[in-house]
Amino acid sequence: MHHSTLPLSRRQLLGACAGVAGLTLAGAGMAAPAQGKIRLAGWSKPISEITNLLAEPEKGFFKAQGVELAYLPGAGGGDAIRNMLSGQADVAFTDPGSFFMALDKGEKLVAIYDIYPQNVFNVVSLKSAGIHKPADLKGKKIGVYSLSSGTRQNLLVLLHQAGLKESDVTVVVTGLLNFAPLMQGQVDATAATDTGLAVGLRKGMGEVNVMQVREHLNISSDMFVVREDTLREKKDLLKAFLKGYRDSAAWMAANAEEAATLAGKYAIDGTQRDINLDVIRLRNASAQPVQAGKPLGSFDLAALQKGADAYRALGMVQKQIKVSDVVDTSLLPAA
Repeated sequence: MHHSTLPLSRRQLLGACAGVAGLTLAGAGMAAPAQGKIRLAGWSKPISEITNLLAEPEKGFFKAQGVELAYLPGAGGGDAIRNMLSGQADVAFTDPGSFFMALDKGEKLVAIYDIYPQNVFNVVSLKSAGIHKPADLKGKKIGVYSLSSGTRQNLLVLLHQAGLKESDVTVVVTGLLNFAPLMQGQVDATAATDTGLAVGLRKGMGEVNVMQVREHLNISSDMFVVREDTLREKKDLLKAFLKGYRDSAAWMAANAEEAATLAGKYAIDGTQRDINLDVIRLRNASAQPVQAGKPLGSFDLAALQKGADAYRALGMVQKQIKVSDVVDTSLLPAA
């Protein structure tokens, strides 16, 4: 397995410094009776696609439920789970692959809310590279956000479709701004998300070929995951947290323009409002449940089971995971 690392950009370094201490987000609205504090371990720095969380100081969705929200930045879904397991956070904002792999290691975890039920991952290459299908990736250098991110895991899903393994390609850690290395020819393709692609296109990436992972495996992109003991001990607090989150997601879906403006104030990558708006609209679309008529946060257990089975077929997990045993929908806010 080959891995190499590209240097961080100035913005990533600034973002990392800004995020080291975590970001405490206390609401400004009318507070509900005190419930307590929730420390949320994220997969990313404070970026525009999570503006619904970052806008808490102004909008107070969590404060209205009696929840004080603290956001702990990370570098990938695996990072979010590690930060939660180490006791630094109560809830992990993570991808299904990282969740499955932690379960496979024997961690006692439960998914409680499906943040993005749609698979938003892709692999992008410049048209000039002639990469049209997963088999064309053999022998190529491919960028991922981090080795513990959904970009890497979804890349492996795509490789598996062509009978390829990770050792058949060279994985390059590019960090969050992973389209610059593609444009500069440091990688042949990059594993990314729909929002990353939108930003790259806005920044003049040119003509690209895009392979959507959802065409092979359409499972959730991110979920809220907690330890079993946290679920037992903080059920009411978690319920209030999910209500605050659901309200924040519904606000962003209904007010994309306002959110795009607020991203300029709170997100480290929020400098261009038109890009913020693109990103926020994509996230709003991916937050909608796959099954029509279901409330925000609903799980598609059949699709998730298909995902768990695929990860086992890939050899990324060894144990059989019965997802109905590791998903708890009892805390979901009513529609």
